[in-house]
Amino acid sequence: MKKEIELTAMPTPNPNSIKFMVEATFLESGSINFVSKEDAKTSILPKALFEIEGLVGVMVGTNFVSITKTTEAGWENILEEATNLIKEKASLDEPIVDQSLIKKAQDQGQEDNEIVRKIKTILDDEIRPAIAMDGGDCEFISFEDGIVQLQLQGACSSCPSATMTLKMGIESRLKEDIPEVKEVVQVV
Repeated sequence: MKKEIELTAMPTPNPNSIKFMVEATFLESGSINFVSKEDAKTSILPKALFEIEGLVGVMVGTNFVSITKTTEAGWENILEEATNLIKEKASLDEPIVDQSLIKKAQDQGQEDNEIVRKIKTILDDEIRPAIAMDGGDCEFISFEDGIVQLQLQGACSSCPSATMTLKMGIESRLKEDIPEVKEVVQVV
């Protein structure tokens, strides 16, 4: 039986992204970013959303979905269809994201050193929840020679404020507690 799902569309600092807060839990923590139809082929909601013309990104978080469109595409052609798809797919009694992708995301980082564990703890406990409020996320890529590499996702990936978020927000917060961090850079 389908349940009626409530959702709220919210603007983000990125004019090409919208965050949908959904009355459902998709993931226990973190997010999964889909940047192409190929990425989304085994996940029912992202796959359906990528069928909307002009959509170039889908990110599924704990209780939200962010979508990103091309600059040229108008929201008037995307918003209603995306809203209906999210309501429809989230009301099904099956996961909207491929379970193997969720497990893979949870399994990453089992063999981290102490500094990487500290970085990830600050990212998970403080940074990621803050940027999730704007429909984005960041994924830890690596820590080498004092440089933390992150990939900004969802609404943050192409946001005009991304550099400020990265340098003034994330980098300064990590340097505060972890003297080994010299710089934070974004990888694309």
